[in-house]
Amino acid sequence: MYRNLFREAGYDQKEIDQKVAKAYYDVFEGPNRVYFEVGDTMAYVSDVKNHDARTEGLSYGMMIAVQLNKKDVFDRIWRWSKKYLQHQDGPREAYFAWSINPKTMRRNSEGSASDGELYFITDLLFASNRWGNNTGINYYAEARWILDAMWKKNGDAGIYNIINTEHKQISFVPEGGGYNWTDPSYHLPAFFEVWAMYARDGHEQFYKDCADTARAFLHRACAAGTGLNPDYTEFSGQPHNTRMQSVFRYDSWRVPMNIAMDYNWFGKDRAWQHDYARRFQAFLRSKGIDQFGDQFNLDGTPPEYILQAGGFRKLRHSLGLVSTSAASVLMDTDKHSLDFVRALWDAKLQPYDDGYFDPYYDGLLYLFSLMHLSGKYHIIKPSPH
Repeated sequence: MYRNLFREAGYDQKEIDQKVAKAYYDVFEGPNRVYFEVGDTMAYVSDVKNHDARTEGLSYGMMIAVQLNKKDVFDRIWRWSKKYLQHQDGPREAYFAWSINPKTMRRNSEGSASDGELYFITDLLFASNRWGNNTGINYYAEARWILDAMWKKNGDAGIYNIINTEHKQISFVPEGGGYNWTDPSYHLPAFFEVWAMYARDGHEQFYKDCADTARAFLHRACAAGTGLNPDYTEFSGQPHNTRMQSVFRYDSWRVPMNIAMDYNWFGKDRAWQHDYARRFQAFLRSKGIDQFGDQFNLDGTPPEYILQAGGFRKLRHSLGLVSTSAASVLMDTDKHSLDFVRALWDAKLQPYDDGYFDPYYDGLLYLFSLMHLSGKYHIIKPSPH
């Protein structure tokens, strides 16, 4: 069911397994790791260059751990996230503060970023399927607490469901005005399909509708010529401009990987997804497969304003986008597209020539993409425990 694109590109299975293991070591255990253990039972994942831990990275760490069957890592991150970020009562009950300084333990925000909850719920459902609920953490009960609390939030005190229930689309944030627009990289139809299969909370048809709506939304959000999407959009798919113009930047890198996941897991929109991959790859190839930049206007021209990262304001050939563009090859049957897979194989998680280094975002997208392309990123179905 799950293609191994590295095998298709001619690499040996032992080398492939070593490649994934090395990336896991670099991100979770090596000298430049972003995973840090706390005491005997907890750990967190940190965006080290921004000096915080955020629900994005914590929930990514848990997804990697459940996919690779690393229960101790999963449990540690979950315990830390629950203790320090999850609201235990009040209007935000069961939601998570999206960012905290792990040195001072001061929350940078009390509010949520909707993708964090989206991943946490999916992580917990997969953990329940993989390890059962009698090994120290009742994963299913934890997932249901978030879901059940989510459905009780109706705008009182400005707090809402993470899904805009009128539009059946994930919100940018589930409170205030952020409930009324979105981020294309949060649209993971595959995760809503998983909720429909395993949440068992009575909202199965709604989640299936959300998956279909996410697919239709992505058709609108990705530019016809280039396949590029804005970082932030209205529910229509049109750019939502904040302080600066909404163009293809860091958040957007995740979109090709997310669409590839949906193609690979459920295959309900194959014709469009195949065409999207062809357009997106053709655009990147036109910029040079070994040199394309990482921020674009939707027509493929360089943006007027370059968003900085880690104190650097420049366009670069970023590992994160190299990774997710390779994942897009899952939607393609053209042998020509394996060039992107080989480019990822040859890429390195290491500092750039100017000293900039992002082992967190580049590193996590790199590891996710290696997992996808080696067939190690699955729907985790219930197993006898």
